[in-house]
Amino acid sequence: MTDPIDPIDPIFSEDEIEAARVLFAQPVSFMMGAVRMDGLPPSDLPEVAFAGRSNVGKSSLINGLVGQKYLARASNEPGRTREINFFLLAEKLRLVDLPGYGFARVSRTTASKFQDLGRQFLRGRPNLKRVYLLIDARHGLKKVDAEALDALDISAVSYQIVLTKADKIKPAEVEKVVEETSKAIAKRPAAFPRVLATSSEKGLGLPELRAEIQRTCLG
Repeated sequence: MTDPIDPIDPIFSEDEIEAARVLFAQPVSFMMGAVRMDGLPPSDLPEVAFAGRSNVGKSSLINGLVGQKYLARASNEPGRTREINFFLLAEKLRLVDLPGYGFARVSRTTASKFQDLGRQFLRGRPNLKRVYLLIDARHGLKKVDAEALDALDISAVSYQIVLTKADKIKPAEVEKVVEETSKAIAKRPAAFPRVLATSSEKGLGLPELRAEIQRTCLG
């Protein structure tokens, strides 16, 4: 059966963009943070998760999507997000903030513990619709990101690359990073082929990402 949605057509209709805007303008709240798999909320709602290196801008992106400054809290110290954080949106879906990888100031043992928690979540969450893997547009994919891509492929979870901080480089450079990233994931089995460029600070790409999430979870 063919997918009714062209996976490489980057254009969303105005109705989709508006419906997603309305969805993400509805009440959103922090539900809980989990440090073990047996502490997760029930798998009764669709979920999308956000993953990425420390300081890639996960908290800023989540806050930008829902139009709040302090829902997801960023830290000046890399690796402080050491649990899986759940946010409930409109009583319809959950946004999940996964522990960052590539910790700079925690021991390897501690980092491994939190990364293992993330891997367990990927493998054991039946209602997880997609993982959005955040990549800094200024740097593109790095070796540590390839390890995350491998883990996602092994888990057979649909994932999509979201470039962050795209306002920090020129538009032509953004296009180049999008093209290079698309080529890098072309043969990865679980990768969704559309690469989105975003800026939490400028709002670039956020309407499209909202529409992507709504289409994935509720479409």
